[in-house]
Amino acid sequence: MAIIGERYGMDSPEGRGVLAEYLTGTLFGALFIAIVAGFIASLGIFHPNSLAMGSGIGSGSMMAAAAGAIAAQQTPEVAKEVMTLAAASNLITTTIGTYFTLFISLPLAVWGYRVLEPLIGRTTKASMTDEGLRHSDVSLEVPELGWAGKISAWLAAGALALIANYVGYKTLSADAFTGMGIMIFCAFVGEALCNLIRRKIPAVCMVSLVAMFLTSPACPWAAEIARMTSSINMLAVITPMLTFAGLSIAKDLPAFRRLGWRIVLVSFLANFGTFIGAVLIAEMFH
Repeated sequence: MAIIGERYGMDSPEGRGVLAEYLTGTLFGALFIAIVAGFIASLGIFHPNSLAMGSGIGSGSMMAAAAGAIAAQQTPEVAKEVMTLAAASNLITTTIGTYFTLFISLPLAVWGYRVLEPLIGRTTKASMTDEGLRHSDVSLEVPELGWAGKISAWLAAGALALIANYVGYKTLSADAFTGMGIMIFCAFVGEALCNLIRRKIPAVCMVSLVAMFLTSPACPWAAEIARMTSSINMLAVITPMLTFAGLSIAKDLPAFRRLGWRIVLVSFLANFGTFIGAVLIAEMFH
């Protein structure tokens, strides 16, 4: 959305299209990909690790939904490996995907429209620009959080994750509190490093690098840190994120209704193609 908004503006066909894709993924994407991933996993055609790597399509909620559906059908040992590979795959997609979109996907899409639109044309009412979609229908402003706001958000998310960990997995030990503190510390250091390099590298990458260092052999406390953070289930950490996403949906519903059902179908096909394509590539190199 940032790339399209900067280049074309959000009150444009391109802006409305990318907004519709975002809304579709937020409203239905996690449910859709969970059903698809669970069904394909049940067929036993692909190795669980290949399915896990295909789950990392760049959306945290969709990755969690797909990986969770796959992991639920595996043994505890394989399930843990599935979640780890899915998270690693999603990190790579999130980090590289921004530059892939900017330098490859977007130029190809522009070229495709320039070549194909004169041949296919716009023949339906839905394909015409809807001038009725105005800024008043779409909330595009994202509040800029200072350090106080960011730390408050991290603490709130950490508290909700601990509650989810207790409710879902009956674990609320001192290690869980310490492990959550370490996770919040990683977020703080990663965000600080990201600001230091003027956000030339995404914050999610910096946070992950900090976390990987703390659990690598280069860190003298790696074993203790890994033990304490492992007392918090990954799905418990994801629960607050999905909750916040759900709370933000209502404000965007007017814009979504104006964009019609075709964008839902296109979004589903795009997400399915991304998932199954990644799974096939992972299976070939497995």
